[in-house]
Amino acid sequence: MSLGLLLGGCSTVTSTTNTESGQSATTAGETKTAGNQQQTYQQLAKMTYQSGGAAAIKVNSGKSTLKASQWKNSKIDYGNLDRLNRTTTDTAYLSKANLGRSAGRTAQTWSPTGWHNQPIKVNGKRVYPQNRGHLIAYTLSFNLTNTGKYRSGEDGSLDNPKNLATQTAYSNQKTMQIYEDQVRTAMEQGKKVIYKVTTVFRGDELMPRGYWSQAVSTDGSVNFNVYIWNVEPGVSFDYATGRGKADSTMQVAGADKVNSSANTIQSRHYSKKPTTSKQVEKELYRYGYKYVKKHLNN
Repeated sequence: MSLGLLLGGCSTVTSTTNTESGQSATTAGETKTAGNQQQTYQQLAKMTYQSGGAAAIKVNSGKSTLKASQWKNSKIDYGNLDRLNRTTTDTAYLSKANLGRSAGRTAQTWSPTGWHNQPIKVNGKRVYPQNRGHLIAYTLSFNLTNTGKYRSGEDGSLDNPKNLATQTAYSNQKTMQIYEDQVRTAMEQGKKVIYKVTTVFRGDELMPRGYWSQAVSTDGSVNFNVYIWNVEPGVSFDYATGRGKADSTMQVAGADKVNSSANTIQSRHYSKKPTTSKQVEKELYRYGYKYVKKHLNN
């Protein structure tokens, strides 16, 4: 797998928006940025995960291209579904008011593209390797409507088609949460955060190859830009359809720490201490991502 362009901090890697999100650039500067966004998107879409590799890699040397000055008020800009009904890009402008959790959740009924909820026997255990994955986490989206506007008393975004994609249990419950926790901790501390997630598809495939995630806080304490592979230990996927099958050759670093399940509802225990970049890197290493430390700590 060739990572030189992304890990080397190429100056053209500047943004995360898929051009099919329905957003368009109107100024010369925006046009250039949109071109860079699409170029980077296509670079990521062409990459193929290699068994045993890192669960996440840096984009733009790990630095967000989001501008903290763009934060004006709490909202989520949900990208429109594309011509194949796939999610595109969601950008959230978050504050402490958007944190939440509830005793129970209503059932999810939306089936994102590539969704099969197919049980597979892995190492003798019956598992469900797919989740309905939120681009913007449920617990980060309270007091916002399904159109992303602020309204007090609203529950988090749970069954919004523009915020759900077919994600592996490993990517959803382990890798992505490490970055979500940085955002969550900053919000707990009263900081404001811009958080953007793009689902990356190759061609007309229905299941994302990965999740391109970046965030920046207005005080600069949170700043990351990563590509999270949509992979599952012991399972290989046909991303064109989303169908999976048991595959003992598919390994993901830290797989022994993962328990796959369908739409796992986990209680969220908010951090009591600030989360620093170094602590996040230690958490990645603790999960056993033997290649992540090499790639993310350079």
